[in-house]
Amino acid sequence: QAQLVESGGGLVQAGGSLRLSCTASGRTFSFLTMGWVRQAPGKEREFVAALSRHRDAPEYADSVKGRFTISRDNAKNTVYLQMNSLKPEDTAVYLCAAGPFLATRSSDFGYWGQGTQVTVSS
Repeated sequence: QAQLVESGGGLVQAGGSLRLSCTASGRTFSFLTMGWVRQAPGKEREFVAALSRHRDAPEYADSVKGRFTISRDNAKNTVYLQMNSLKPEDTAVYLCAAGPFLATRSSDFGYWGQGTQVTVSS
């Protein structure tokens, strides 16, 4: 079994920054791609960013391009999401995700963490 554990969420004012971390354990050899999705109350799960183990060009949702940066430390089985210039509409539960294929949609992932809450106040 695989396990993904997130950390780093919290409350921040608009324009602020947060850094999320996610560490994988277990069957990590199947995690070609690690990334992040988010889900706001009453909304569908939304793809945020993804990065392959080989560090090909990262994928980002249009809504976060230029503000969020995904990075990965393969030796630590950890993926990070640096979030700058946060907006109230970024408020959501952010879930770490991983899978054996390249990902550009939330449905491309096969493994999920429990999520960490990010709240951006106006």
